[in-house]
Amino acid sequence: MKRYEFAKYAALPGRILISLIFILAGYHKIGGFAHTAAYMAAKGLPAAPLLLVLTIAIELGGGLMLLLGWNARWAAAVFFLWLIPVTLVFHPFWAADPGQVQNQTNHFMKNLAIMGAMLYIVAHGPGPFSLGRERC
Repeated sequence: MKRYEFAKYAALPGRILISLIFILAGYHKIGGFAHTAAYMAAKGLPAAPLLLVLTIAIELGGGLMLLLGWNARWAAAVFFLWLIPVTLVFHPFWAADPGQVQNQTNHFMKNLAIMGAMLYIVAHGPGPFSLGRERC
């Protein structure tokens, strides 16, 4: 298989895999709405229920957009920007209890890796097997 052919076919499973983290997270937040809103409020976020509704919309809506490749660049850009405060607020490894430093560092780094994937999608688009096939 030539390099271009691999890249052509790799974009779809790549989008599927990266979208799953957002789709599943948004879905689970619906079922655990009260618990998640309380957790967000405990982190000092004002209007936690409103922010949670926005988060669910971003995760589910943006996740589906990535999955389908429809306006994927826009969805990826929103995810990139959204992940900045999410990462800083929810995974501050520098301020974590000693027993949680490694866990929070892992989550922080995972989010940085996801942000890298989002920048890649912004730069290169969703690939040929998508609803929004774009020419770069």
